[in-house]
Amino acid sequence: MDLNYSADELAFQAEVRNWLSENLSPELSYKVKHGQRQTKEDTEGWHATLNSNGWLANHWPVEHGGPGWTAIQRHIFEEECCLAYAPRVVPFGVSMLAPVLIKYGNEAQKTHWLPRILDGSDWWCQGYSEPGAGSDLASLRCKAARDGDHYVVNGQKTWTTLGQYANMIFCLVRTSGEGKPQQGISFLLIDMNTPGIEVRPIHLLEGTHEVNEVFFTDVRVPVENLVGEENKGWTYAKYLLTYERTNIAGIGFSMAALGELKTIAKDQKRAGRSLADDPLFAARLARAEIELENARITNLRVVSAAAAGGAPGAESSMLKIKGTEIRQELDNLKRKAVGAYAAPFVPEAMDAGFNGPDIGPDYAAPIARQYFNNRKISIFGGSNEIQKNIISKMILGL
Repeated sequence: MDLNYSADELAFQAEVRNWLSENLSPELSYKVKHGQRQTKEDTEGWHATLNSNGWLANHWPVEHGGPGWTAIQRHIFEEECCLAYAPRVVPFGVSMLAPVLIKYGNEAQKTHWLPRILDGSDWWCQGYSEPGAGSDLASLRCKAARDGDHYVVNGQKTWTTLGQYANMIFCLVRTSGEGKPQQGISFLLIDMNTPGIEVRPIHLLEGTHEVNEVFFTDVRVPVENLVGEENKGWTYAKYLLTYERTNIAGIGFSMAALGELKTIAKDQKRAGRSLADDPLFAARLARAEIELENARITNLRVVSAAAAGGAPGAESSMLKIKGTEIRQELDNLKRKAVGAYAAPFVPEAMDAGFNGPDIGPDYAAPIARQYFNNRKISIFGGSNEIQKNIISKMILGL
């Protein structure tokens, strides 16, 4: 395998870099780089900017609005966005629901929903996890009973990321209690403005309102909002999760974090010398860099397979495990590098326009928040322990 970019790919990389330099505002990039809170308007504005250039849904087929990029081009684009500190594209509509609709949805659903994902008419959130049904997703109990031309939904979802902004939610619901638990699950698209839906915030330790509980009480959902066949939702859910887990790996984010860590290690001093010259710290940094490069190559293999028409399988679980472990190790090394400056946490420093006193160098402010917030990435999308079971079953046949 030739790991070097071709001349055309290098030209594309230069095009992306130039476009980002012209279209990504310094203020927004600064927010991302320094871990400041981003507003709904920040996200919607960046989505609109990408969409105006045809780059928002860069993995979609051309007939549905994609740019027709190769897997390598998509990889280059995502990598360059991370290195430029562009906001993360919210994945729920573009990267999670859309592939399911394109593969399993009917023509009416594709015609209606896909353009609305692109132009920002709909903000989607994900209704999978429930109390008692997280990593064991097949245990979900949120029910949908058929009543004429509607399903009546009752139950609860939790950890619903950015549900406070969403006007739509795609949900796994139980439509049958017969057979194995996986056989009675369906995939529904639900308008969040329907009577009977209540969203309650879950505030994280650092004060961020990022996730929510969502309650459904006699919520009526049109039957045409069923994706695919009734009781076949587990198949669609697994297909979606392979894309989610690949994205969670966050290779580009780790590459940006590695660059930051190297800068910090050069700046910080221990016993009169740069931390980068400390043998023990340098060894851990080198190990993280080696593992990141291995994960990057694996990611290229996975996206190349997807470009050929396949969906990521056990490889997405491998990427999810290693990618999240690498991101957490880089967070840990940053925390160790700044030492005592990582201990204080000033929530106000995460807001744009904060003019209070700095505690240590400016790069120290978001490190504690990033470290604790990213503990979740080895849990959501199916915990890493569950991913090891998937690998054991799919590859080793255990």
